[in-house]
Amino acid sequence: MSIKINEYIIRIPLFVIFFWFGLLKPLGMSAAEPLVLDTVNWMPFLSPGQWLNVIGWWEVIIGLAFLFQKTTNIALILLFLQMSGTFMPLFLLPEVTFQNLNPFTPTLEGQYIIKNILIIASAMIIAKKSLQEKKFIKTS
Repeated sequence: MSIKINEYIIRIPLFVIFFWFGLLKPLGMSAAEPLVLDTVNWMPFLSPGQWLNVIGWWEVIIGLAFLFQKTTNIALILLFLQMSGTFMPLFLLPEVTFQNLNPFTPTLEGQYIIKNILIIASAMIIAKKSLQEKKFIKTS
């Protein structure tokens, strides 16, 4: 089944966001680097810098996988795993993500994280379309 042009209106921005911002992490050029390092410093097996590289390449793979219909399921699985980590600073570092710890006044870092709700919604639209094409859910 072919992908409609309208679907690429969502797929291409997802590719750009994940590929571009993901690639900045292993290159040491990400503005989010301090936040990511502070968030992953408790994680086992790797140093925070190594986790930064893993997360960056993970995001690059998500971006590439969103470009192709055959890899949509991979993109969605990786995205939802990644998003669970993306929201961690809201809980682990509230002093960084909220002004005066007030949940109604996010800092720039908090806003950067909260905007991911739009990415999740976009992914859910692609997921629904993918499931419809595979006949897992009915079209209305």
